[in-house]
Amino acid sequence: MTDTLTLGFAMHDSARLMRKRFEQRARHVGLTRSQWQVLAMLATHEGIHQKGLADLLELESITLVRLLDKMAERGLIERRSHATDRRLSLLYLTEQAHPLLELMRGMGQTTRQEATAGFSEDETQLLLQMMTRVRANLIEACSRPIDEETLRHG
Repeated sequence: MTDTLTLGFAMHDSARLMRKRFEQRARHVGLTRSQWQVLAMLATHEGIHQKGLADLLELESITLVRLLDKMAERGLIERRSHATDRRLSLLYLTEQAHPLLELMRGMGQTTRQEATAGFSEDETQLLLQMMTRVRANLIEACSRPIDEETLRHG
């Protein structure tokens, strides 16, 4: 590549290529990337309501409802009524979803190994530490109004 490669482009393109490689592996399972993301998020947030899950996934509620409907039809998730608020549906993985999660985790591990081929364990850990710091910096920056930032750096 030329010297015009920026940090933003390198991060974006690397993430895009990791998703592409994962999807190449996952095609035979018959789930979309969005459905994989729902499964992964539900694995750590079972019992969450639809609006909370939509917020975590940064999806419009209507988009998530369509995904959940398809996944419920396939027997991967179930909606349960909230104990005190009948308007809320709480989301849970079914037993049928757990083998898919294990498969997904294995495919993710293989994809990460491909992405870090030739890296030493120390280099891999350093990259993870730096990316974690970049993420934390951006989370903090996104919590500030843009006007404040513009005034300081503009």
